[in-house]
Amino acid sequence: MTTAENALQGKIMQLQNDLLLRAARLEPIERAPVWFMRQAGRYLPEYRAIRAKHSFLEMIRTPELAAEVTIQPVDLVGVDAAIIFSDILVIPNAMGMELVVEEGRGGPKFPEPIRLYKQIKSLSDKNIASKLSYVTDAIRLTKEKLNGRVPLIGFSGAPWTLFAYMIEGEGSKDFRHAKQMIYTRREDAHLLLRKLTDAVAQYLIAQIDAGADIVQIFDTWAGILTPEDFQEFSLEYIAEIVRLVKEHTQRRAPIIVFCKGANHSLSEQAAIGCDVLGLDWTVDLAEVKALAGAGVALQGNIDPAILYTTEEVIEEKVRALAVRMGSPCGHIFNLGHGIAPDVDPDNARVFVRAAKEAYKKL
Repeated sequence: MTTAENALQGKIMQLQNDLLLRAARLEPIERAPVWFMRQAGRYLPEYRAIRAKHSFLEMIRTPELAAEVTIQPVDLVGVDAAIIFSDILVIPNAMGMELVVEEGRGGPKFPEPIRLYKQIKSLSDKNIASKLSYVTDAIRLTKEKLNGRVPLIGFSGAPWTLFAYMIEGEGSKDFRHAKQMIYTRREDAHLLLRKLTDAVAQYLIAQIDAGADIVQIFDTWAGILTPEDFQEFSLEYIAEIVRLVKEHTQRRAPIIVFCKGANHSLSEQAAIGCDVLGLDWTVDLAEVKALAGAGVALQGNIDPAILYTTEEVIEEKVRALAVRMGSPCGHIFNLGHGIAPDVDPDNARVFVRAAKEAYKKL
């Protein structure tokens, strides 16, 4: 390692709160850590104040702004980890697709969706790390500003979810074009998925090398596939990413895999070499604990809708999950999907406080 890398490694080893990493590694912990997917976002007035002055793309491409909003939930909500502020669609953008955000009219979109073989061929999976240096720069700056208080999570969309957005151009109710390609143009689909796999692996390796303590792979649209298609068009590629990341990173960082809705294949997901299995709210965490065996930690899995209820309901649901698990070992409190933008921040704080106390009351 270089002097700079040794210095970075030293900072990583001196985390004041390393609960998330110990939970991911199935090490003894005094309580289960807690964080939220999409925790840096619109539900926080402090985030909206910054967002009012800058476009979304400006925020994710400006390390100083990305670092600021990444750290907000640590200071304001009390979570046990920060997750770098970015968007999963930066990878297709780095591969050559135009990415736009029409302010006030929905999320990021691709004006020219991928529908033709020549479009797939024109996409480049080379030099992804350098093209997304604004993300790795944001990671380095965030690590510096966190000063070891909590771990920093890096992330990427999974190849299938990125594929679906690239083919459709945006979110979809039925993902007709994406499914049409996998059913009628299988070779083209696999060509694109292979390119995305290489790009995602490069990206996650770069994030870890920049200082991310742990990374998560989001397969948001895994649940729209049949069990057989999930194996062929999603899990096969996620498994390859896990292998590549573990082989080529300079230091050890746990990997979380979250395939929303693919509850038919949890044992297969647990077997691909990831450290943590993320779960949505439609499965029983305790049952999955037995299914997954002793080699993988579990993250989740409370229904995000409880954050629209009352303090008493939130505390009851969090405590009930702890009772079902029985032990904090290998458990990471989270919602079964991302925190919604219209949630009351006070309810998020109630959730965090309840999670921190849940196992102490067993």
